Amino acid sequence: MDALRKQASKIREQVAKQQQAVIKQFSATGYEGSDVMVIDEVEMQLHHQLDKLYKSTREKRDFQKEIVKAAETFTAIGYKHIEAGTKLSEDCCKYGVENPNGEVLAKAASIYGDARKHAEKEVEDLNKLFFSQVLEPLRAMLAGSPLEDARHLAQRYSKMRQEAEIQAAEVSRRQVRVREAPIPENVAKLLAAETKMQELKANMAVLGKEAAAALAAVESQQERLTFQRLVAMVEAEKLYHERVAIILGNIEAEIISEKQRKEAAPPVATLPVNPPPAHIPEKTKYCLAEAIHSFEAESEKELSLSVGDYVVVRKVTQSGWSEGECQGKAGWFPSDYVEKRQRVPTSNGATEVY
Repeated sequence: MDALRKQASKIREQVAKQQQAVIKQFSATGYEGSDVMVIDEVEMQLHHQLDKLYKSTREKRDFQKEIVKAAETFTAIGYKHIEAGTKLSEDCCKYGVENPNGEVLAKAASIYGDARKHAEKEVEDLNKLFFSQVLEPLRAMLAGSPLEDARHLAQRYSKMRQEAEIQAAEVSRRQVRVREAPIPENVAKLLAAETKMQELKANMAVLGKEAAAALAAVESQQERLTFQRLVAMVEAEKLYHERVAIILGNIEAEIISEKQRKEAAPPVATLPVNPPPAHIPEKTKYCLAEAIHSFEAESEKELSLSVGDYVVVRKVTQSGWSEGECQGKAGWFPSDYVEKRQRVPTSNGATEVY
């Protein structure tokens, strides 16, 4: 019996010491002064970091979606552009073929129609670049698992943080009860609540760091990939506009050159089918003339001339045609294509307009 009394007394003393230690621990300032705060400085910094990363990755994801939407619109417009441009090219070429009478408009239409095909090829190449360099990489990242996995970790951390806040409130209530009634049962429940709180805080620290690392990696990848795709889009558009500008510049130069050539060429008179009628006055005096424009004969009655050829002119008609002989061949040629010469000029020879 004495042994039992001594053991019971010893147990009462141990319990009393534990109670006094617990009461002393929480008698100063309550929950805010204890070690079971769920919102300590380290956790607060981690919470702010996760919140910032979560918002940042969401904003970058939304920006990527906007770029994808814009690139899809550009390609859709590009296909419409190709369709309309191809139709215009065909119409221009058709007009040029159906009007082969030397009109400057028909020639310009043919030039533009042929070159327009190359411009549409550039639009097609631009669409391909948009698809391979912008749309595919961004779509792959938007649909990829790293972002969703990282955001899922952050959401788990947020949920665990809420549980910790609830548990912290439970610890606070247990502390109050121990101060009011420091009995073994209340002390035991407080110790159990504190243990659970410490486990939650430890798990929060591990999960928070894991979520922060995952979100930071995703954010870095988003930043790098989006920047690269944006630059690729700018470079593709720049290259397209440079090449199209060259094509259009060549078209313009060729059309202007054709117009100037047409305006500079002397008018072509109509060759009479039969010799001039007798009542039309004719100059029958022979003279020497020099060809100042080339003329290609289109019938046996016409005489081909090259610039610099000398012609013995035998007849000039009011219809604008002359008849003469050059290099042993005789025939008709436009009067405006030659100029009268007194003789074959030397270095000091003078000329007279015919």
